[in-house]
Amino acid sequence: MSEPGGAQSTDQYAALPSGIRICYRDFGDKAGPAILLLAGMGEDLTFWTGSFFGSLAARGFRVVAIDNRDAGQSTFVTAPPPTLWRQIAARPRGDAYTLADMAQDAVGVLDCLGISRVHLVGRSMGGMIAQTVAAAAPERVLSLTSVYSTTGAKKVGRPALSTIRLLAAPPARTRTAAVRAHLRLTRHIAGTGYPIDDAAEAAIAAHGWDRSAGDPAAGVARQIQAIQRSGDRTAQLRTITAPTLVINGDRDLLVDPSGGEATVKAIRSAQHVVIPGMGHHIPEALVGPVTQYVSQHADRVGEGGNHVRIS
Repeated sequence: MSEPGGAQSTDQYAALPSGIRICYRDFGDKAGPAILLLAGMGEDLTFWTGSFFGSLAARGFRVVAIDNRDAGQSTFVTAPPPTLWRQIAARPRGDAYTLADMAQDAVGVLDCLGISRVHLVGRSMGGMIAQTVAAAAPERVLSLTSVYSTTGAKKVGRPALSTIRLLAAPPARTRTAAVRAHLRLTRHIAGTGYPIDDAAEAAIAAHGWDRSAGDPAAGVARQIQAIQRSGDRTAQLRTITAPTLVINGDRDLLVDPSGGEATVKAIRSAQHVVIPGMGHHIPEALVGPVTQYVSQHADRVGEGGNHVRIS
């Protein structure tokens, strides 16, 4: 399947011992160093866009991207989603899965592909999953890049009230409504420096709706409760030894920039890049800069997992 930007791959599936089936795509040189991309809440792997895949593949990386559980073509779990009241009150159901379960999904895909060590790149919720993998399975992680994510601490990384109002709107039940909702939210959270391309974003949202193997609204609700059930992960983040890069904008209305600051404080020797005008979105104009940051960070890591300082 061809994606915008020239990257090509097809949906493939990893059947995990847990019973979860994870959809993934595998781009680039299979002999190159591997990068695993973990998408955000409610996003499938195509939200990274073909140009993002292509930029990393052109730099010599093997690029693997997955649909998290409850998104895209991966398993939608059968447990009922939490009610809106439970989400607002942060009272997850007793049968909720956690970020640790989602991290195990990611490691399971690496096992299926025979990838022993990987450069992790996650954005938003995907950043939380990547952080969890780096803490729980350090032997599998060459480097970590956490993009507009946070630690789970209650006082940092909180969405703006205006964003909460948008998120509390009734969920979309049709393709057209889903596209409109995506455009409305993305315009709001994209930041002041990078206006969105409406046509491109509409196509991404429509394709995401078409790829969904289950109820997207229920999937998002269960992912929200996974974050809530995982709680404050600051102590866990302090155990991360992988060389870490934290990227966020200064105009993020979904995960306040304080979340990035807290992540840097928690992870020893983490490097921090703040992009002026950037919000909770990677527009086409930032694909080049962000993938350059990611690739330079990965290139500075030796095979032993040590960070090589370059002056």
